[in-house]
Amino acid sequence: MFVITADQRNSRRSADAVAEALGKLNAERADDLALAAERTAGDEVQMLVNSPQATLEIALELTRTGQWSVGIGIGAVPAPFGTTVRATSGPAFIAARTAIDRAKKSPAKCAVESDPTSELARDIDPLLELLILMRNRRTDNGWQLYDLLSTGITQADAAEKLGISPQSASQRALVAGLRTEEDAVVALANLLDRAHSGVDEENSRDAEEGTS
Repeated sequence: MFVITADQRNSRRSADAVAEALGKLNAERADDLALAAERTAGDEVQMLVNSPQATLEIALELTRTGQWSVGIGIGAVPAPFGTTVRATSGPAFIAARTAIDRAKKSPAKCAVESDPTSELARDIDPLLELLILMRNRRTDNGWQLYDLLSTGITQADAAEKLGISPQSASQRALVAGLRTEEDAVVALANLLDRAHSGVDEENSRDAEEGTS
């Protein structure tokens, strides 16, 4: 399973962002969450996520705002789950706690950790950091095009809505790294899936050795 722990940055000097984040996550990501996102500390949000793709997308959504440090934990969460995130535990939660501590010191404010430790999970960190730092340099014009394309319309339709030529839209997409991001998200989701599978296999071997 995947656990995301997000800690609000500069919470003592800014308004509480937890309530708004919880409302948006639980409304828009309900199908992706095995357990609803909830406040687990004064300025912290935690959730149990079903898939690597959704995990990556949520992490990118949170880091885009600049308000959050995000830790992604990969590991087992023994069934049955608790009725809430706060009532649930397991190695994935421990990994997320380790990840959030590292994320706070990371330039991208995001980190990945697994339990048991996975070399592949560690390798994901710098690749995810590169993607987030690229997104952080994107201009408002680039984000306007990104948000329109995220609704599923074509680049030509997006250009029309923005009042620019298709050629200008193509140039804007290139400068914003939209195709690069699209490919990177697919690759990173696959790596997260492989890291998760590796952790599952390691847990299975440990369980078999413990009963032999």
